[in-house]
Formats: sequence, C-alpha cells, structure tokens
Amino acid sequence: MLETAAHLVDHVIPQVPVRQWVLSFPIPLRLLFAAHPHLFAPMLQIVHRVISTFLIQQAGLKRTDATTGAVTLIQRFSSGRQPSTSICIASCYCNAGGVPVFHTVQAPTGEQLQALRTAHSA
Repeated sequence: MLETAAHLVDHVIPQVPVRQWVLSFPIPLRLLFAAHPHLFAPMLQIVHRVISTFLIQQAGLKRTDATTGAVTLIQRFSSGRQPSTSICIASCYCNAGGVPVFHTVQAPTGEQLQALRTAHSA
C-alpha cells in the first residue's frame, strides 16, 4: 500500500489540491458487496459521478466544459473482507488547448455533505 501511495504521488496525481472522500457503507451493504463484488464497480461509478458533478458545480463550471480525475482504492480491513472505499478526486479541470487548467474548489460544508448523502441515497 505504501508503494502504491508513493507511485500515485510521484507519478500520477498532479501537484494540485486533492481531496479524499472516504465512503463507509452500512454493514448489510458491505456484506452484499463482499458476496457479490461485481455490484461494487457500478456503485462506485455512480458515487464518482455524484462527487464530480458537485465539484464542477462548486467551481462554477458546466459538466460539459470540465471534468475531474479520480483514484479509487478499495480496502478490506475486517475479517469478513467487507470493502471500504477511499476516492481521491483532484480539483476539477478544463482542457485548454490540450493542457489541463485546474480549478480549486472549497471544502464542502457539513450541510452540503449531508445533502449529497441524502439526495443520492435513495
């Protein structure tokens, strides 16, 4: 894990502000993902899309003009090997003549995090 983190910092993630989003799932969902791992990737795609859209809107940009990059690490700590996830998403960026132009986004407030959680939990 340490080698992976060093590689990401040294060679993959650009020198821009990065925010880590840690996802914790209720135990029934952890058990479901452990029993049916093929369900985990589609769920992570949805989560990534929700967070990316939030960051792009926070930067005052349009989804058609900006994007984000992400690195997802699936960690299995418990004896049941139930997944926990960490997603690192760099600030959103626009492509300007083949060069990414990054836009820093303020940290979400507690209210914004709660709204994201409740709006997309159904």
